[in-house]
Amino acid sequence: MRILVTGATGQVGRHLVTQLHETGHTVRALTRNPANAELPAGVEAVAGDLTDIRSLETAFEGMDAIHLITFGGDEGEDLTNGEEIVQLAERCGIRRATVLGGWSPTSIEEALKVSSISWTILQPGEFMGNALDLAPEVRASRTVSMLANYPSAVVHEADIASVAATALTADGHGGKAYLLTGPEAITPAERTRLLVDAIGEPIKFVQLSEEAERERLRGYGYDEDYVEFGIQLATNPPEVADTVLPTIEEVTGRRARTFAQWANEHADQFRSAP
Repeated sequence: MRILVTGATGQVGRHLVTQLHETGHTVRALTRNPANAELPAGVEAVAGDLTDIRSLETAFEGMDAIHLITFGGDEGEDLTNGEEIVQLAERCGIRRATVLGGWSPTSIEEALKVSSISWTILQPGEFMGNALDLAPEVRASRTVSMLANYPSAVVHEADIASVAATALTADGHGGKAYLLTGPEAITPAERTRLLVDAIGEPIKFVQLSEEAERERLRGYGYDEDYVEFGIQLATNPPEVADTVLPTIEEVTGRRARTFAQWANEHADQFRSAP
């Protein structure tokens, strides 16, 4: 199949591009800066911006299927031009689509549901890759500091990609929304211990107060609305955060990857400089 992957340089997109390419599909990767994409040899990287429909026409031409993200622009805001994007996909003969969904539906999902395209929505829980935000602190002070310490069924980005690859290339997934989780619900403190095992260096988990958490989030440059959202999420997690679902294995036929596997894959990013 000929498949266009949007968000091709993101955490899920990179895995999806690689998986589709390795299984023999023709992959076109949409990115705003193809020169810096660093994708596998044989993958066609093309320039395009989901917020600018005129930039997408060449990328969509000749494709059988598409993987869509729901955000764009410099700030990663929700796309409001989903109807235009989906109509372009229909005009180009695209028959199948997967969507990496977020907290709530956007114009992309709304447009697909009334289109002629067979769609599948992926609804992952917390990404394992979010732990990379902690890598600078781990390298600098051998600590992981945060307010939250609730168990979460964190999911590996490669598993999200595997579900997308299956839905794009196999029948039977149209019109479905898949909730995706990892195989276990573990707390940040437990994830910290697994990082210790992976890198072979001590790391201390530090539970912060609400005010200290606000300062930590402000240190990332977040505005006050996002800071307060972070506080609410840490103190009132979603009821389903610790729910473990078998969806990944049911769809792909392979067991979901553990956080221990993820930690071993990314260990060098947490180790102290030599």
